[in-house]
Amino acid sequence: MNENYKKVGSLLRLEAKEIERAADRLVAEDVELAIATLDGCAGKVIVTGVGKSGVIAQKIAQTLTSTGTAAIFIHPSDAIHGSLGLIAKGDVVIALSNSGETEELLTMIPSLKARDIKVIAIVGNLDSTLACQADVVLEASVDREACPLNLAPTTSTTVALAIGDAIAMTVMELRGITESDFAINHPAGRLGKRLTLRVEDLMHESPAVHPDTGWLDVVRLLSKHSLGAVNVVDEHDILIGIVTDGDLRRTIEKKGSNGLDGLTAEMMMTPSPITTLPPTLAFVALRLMEDRPMQISVLPVVDNGGKCVGLLRLHDIVKSGL
Repeated sequence: MNENYKKVGSLLRLEAKEIERAADRLVAEDVELAIATLDGCAGKVIVTGVGKSGVIAQKIAQTLTSTGTAAIFIHPSDAIHGSLGLIAKGDVVIALSNSGETEELLTMIPSLKARDIKVIAIVGNLDSTLACQADVVLEASVDREACPLNLAPTTSTTVALAIGDAIAMTVMELRGITESDFAINHPAGRLGKRLTLRVEDLMHESPAVHPDTGWLDVVRLLSKHSLGAVNVVDEHDILIGIVTDGDLRRTIEKKGSNGLDGLTAEMMMTPSPITTLPPTLAFVALRLMEDRPMQISVLPVVDNGGKCVGLLRLHDIVKSGL
């Protein structure tokens, strides 16, 4: 019954062990030269490979580009039929091949050498033609593929991808790429929104009352804006409290129908509530609202001087797709 579960687990452990072995097999001098070559690249990085290695090459190119190193994937067949024109002096080529004998890749090499292009090979066979002709060689050999026939590229492509990711992250760190830099290239999707969407993009204009505002006027304002709360401010619009729908209900339950006369916002409000600032990332505000013993659904927004400028609802953050 659990045979498939055990098999999948064992194959994952096999691939994990091969990645660990790859880390041990890498030569320090080669790694340093590869990183220095990429960090010093004056042009763009060309990542290339055929078949499964080509798929991995595309992923590495995308990872490099998204983390601050301009990179593109070029298929070797396209390269030798005209796309070599995209490769110019100052570029660097990363070539992936498990065997190191991929014909299309090897056909590219003389043209790359003629243009003084540095070639970094991620290769499974250190005695291969590609390894001998590359300027830098990073070993990606494996003892066994995850394939039960030991034929389908599985473990070998995983190792090549892991090496590519490790290189990209190291170069990213060397170049001092920050969250802000990363966000510029990731404006869409949940990841992009977490890095770019701010409280000021989602907040509502602040419905506010003064401490002595009567309970009925508070109810009217709650109904008018339908935000679930109103801010309580002093004569200088400095936030001093908040009245939520829940505060209103609890007060009415406590006072009863005969105890509402003279009831004011100050008597119902939660004083000194948790607040946020307009430039705060919406994701940070979300965590502020949720990561607490009692979740809150609305957050007053204030400026640096404590002046009330808006209300942020949990509903609006969730609706944004964050």
